Amino acid sequence: MSPDLHDPDTKSILETACGRVGLDCARSELLRLGENAIYRLPGGVIARISRPGQRTAAQREVDVSRWLEMSSIPAVQLISGREQPVVVDDRAVTFWKELPPHRHGTSSEVAAVLKRLHTVAPPTSFTLGEVSPFVRLDERIGAATVLSDDDRRWMYRHLTELQQRWTELPEGLPWCVIHGDAWVGNVVATDTGQVILLDLERTSIGPPEWDLVHTAIKWLSFGWITEVDYQRFSTTYGHDVTAWPGFELLRDIREFRMTTMALQTASVQPRWQAQAALRLRSIQGARGPRPWSEWQALA
Repeated sequence: MSPDLHDPDTKSILETACGRVGLDCARSELLRLGENAIYRLPGGVIARISRPGQRTAAQREVDVSRWLEMSSIPAVQLISGREQPVVVDDRAVTFWKELPPHRHGTSSEVAAVLKRLHTVAPPTSFTLGEVSPFVRLDERIGAATVLSDDDRRWMYRHLTELQQRWTELPEGLPWCVIHGDAWVGNVVATDTGQVILLDLERTSIGPPEWDLVHTAIKWLSFGWITEVDYQRFSTTYGHDVTAWPGFELLRDIREFRMTTMALQTASVQPRWQAQAALRLRSIQGARGPRPWSEWQALA
């Protein structure tokens, strides 16, 4: 674990939450500090601690996990027998079963599980709500200590432009249940071949293209996969999102979201400052045309 992944505040919140539900956290291990703080607890339990004000998103993730289990869609599962989420100091804590040995899903595996998810009827026991492409982006921009005043103003202007373009989104595939954050790290395959969805907090009703565009930009924007990989993805799913008139808008929104995430991470983990600056200059047009091969996944 990197030394800059130290956060005594989340450790205290974890101890309080575990005390409320009767879980042992004496030998907890901080795995990741990003959008959520992720801890491993004894007994194969994973704890996720949200940022402040995210109780509604955490409750949706809990509801979605239980609903997907009943719908026979393979997804990360909650620890049973405990009421969740637990809220401590306005931060939502949820407890999950640790995954068995696994790897990132392949392009074809991601396409197959998304195709399956997109055909499931929406739940009736709770309301998913519509996709929110711009949720918390203004907060990330405002809180990013690594931004200059000029760059912050540019980010706010660009956000406004993207929001206006979203109101003019071309018609595409019928809206349905979508994962909402279907990058490869959120779709894993176990050693036994089961493909599992993770990070369910953005699951909602929206254009299926929103899930498909992330794999497309891995090829076209960053060169993280080959054209052959992408062709396997689009063939398995049965639709090529890059041929849709709305592709460039969703691409631009995804790239913008990824940039704000890097800015947020770099503000607390200095080792990511160069990556955040590189992403910002890319979307500002200062690093030439895509693909931007220097973009790296945030670990």
